[in-house]
Amino acid sequence: MTTSPRASTGMPVTVERAGPVPMAAQIAVQFRDAVTSGVLGAGQRLPSTRELAAVLGVSRTVVTTAYAQLFAEGWLEGRHGSGTYVADGAAPGAPVSAGTVSAIPLPRGRRIPPGEGADHDAPGALIELRPGIPWAAGIDAAVWRRAWRYAGTRPPSAWPDPFGLPGLRAEIAGYLRRARGLAAAPEQVLVTRGVAGGLALLAAAVIRPGDRAGVEEPGYPSARDVLTRAGAVVVPCRVDADGIVPDELPGDLRLLYTTPAHQYPLGGRLPVRRRRALTGWARATGAIIVEDDYDSEFRYDVAPLPSLRSMDPEVVVYLGTTSKMMTPAFGGGWLVAAPEMIATLAGLRASLGDRVAEPVQHALLRLLATGDLERHIRRMRLEYARRRAVIVSALSELDAGPRDGAGPAAFRLLGETAGLHVVLEFPRGRPAEPVIAAARQRGLALWPLSRYFAGPVTGHGLVLGYGGTSLARVRRASALLRALLRAQPAPR
Repeated sequence: MTTSPRASTGMPVTVERAGPVPMAAQIAVQFRDAVTSGVLGAGQRLPSTRELAAVLGVSRTVVTTAYAQLFAEGWLEGRHGSGTYVADGAAPGAPVSAGTVSAIPLPRGRRIPPGEGADHDAPGALIELRPGIPWAAGIDAAVWRRAWRYAGTRPPSAWPDPFGLPGLRAEIAGYLRRARGLAAAPEQVLVTRGVAGGLALLAAAVIRPGDRAGVEEPGYPSARDVLTRAGAVVVPCRVDADGIVPDELPGDLRLLYTTPAHQYPLGGRLPVRRRRALTGWARATGAIIVEDDYDSEFRYDVAPLPSLRSMDPEVVVYLGTTSKMMTPAFGGGWLVAAPEMIATLAGLRASLGDRVAEPVQHALLRLLATGDLERHIRRMRLEYARRRAVIVSALSELDAGPRDGAGPAAFRLLGETAGLHVVLEFPRGRPAEPVIAAARQRGLALWPLSRYFAGPVTGHGLVLGYGGTSLARVRRASALLRALLRAQPAPR
């Protein structure tokens, strides 16, 4: 076995060339361990990919791949013109793996540690694994106060700008360029109340009564409701483990709403090949694709895929929101489209009474301009990774027996590579409702997969949200759920 020398660049890394683990993965694992053990500290500058590759005696591609994965997970951050650094909030702590559940220490300013806060840790309190809810108690209180203090110093306008504050539109464009590689000019950005608000504005502009609008099946119930209220005939569009299936889409849709970064709720990540097929379908049919970039901020074992809009901006309208980054109570988001579409949507706002409160916009501008929002996202990425690891560890070994070709014959976890929830798919013939009822009696609230279907329910299971529940309670909930599932009799 050939082992490279330990790096002399401040990175305690060796590489086994003939080992069973790819060399890029070896580097990434050793880096995580070095950070969480305190060997590497937050803010410490790292060697360039070229320098580290030379020391280890490997190709630069190996090191670039490892760094790209660590960037995607939030362990690294780049500083323009300065290099690569250990991200704030990444150290110290414990390695994020299936068996790791350690809490992240407090950064500057008061944060409520895991195990306290939002969902009431008092004995006997109901534990809710509600999907789509972030850990609001993880917001740095000092950062929160500074943002609102800044907002309070800004005088109110005589009339709100229907496009949103110019400075905020510029900051959003910069954030999307950094975080998603999305080239958006400020004039292509509209400040919204969030995804549902942006979708409602778009539907008011482009949907006429009787138009057919596609929504993923299973999919986001609120999107169906918004489009139905706009007069659309909502068409369920099948998804599989990878996301929407472009080859099955009808040719008469006016609009298609999709969540390609982390399909809601099944969690598929739409492969690049399908993304190209999807934009090709839109060009051929004249449909508008509405890309809800749901959960793209929180990825764990995978690197980000390009946004649909970055692949074909002429057919894709992009939606984003702070509700998953921080809290649904914040009420800020954005829509990215062609300037002509942005002007049309802004012109509709007065008649619809749709506006985003200026203090919210000023606070969001401050969070973006200072980098506080992106630092918060990196901290939460590590926090959610620990909670996700607990659920995956507890539930991944469940087994309901052999497969006989008539559907899933074992419990299966879906969507665990990203986001704030996982789906536990139930075996064939095993409904989720008895488990939900039994869990409720024991103080655990669960959400069924069936509620996300508009038509016939073709899959049963649970959508397990871990974002809004403390780490300690996620651990207790996972153990309770595992015990319940093992105690429930299998179907005959």
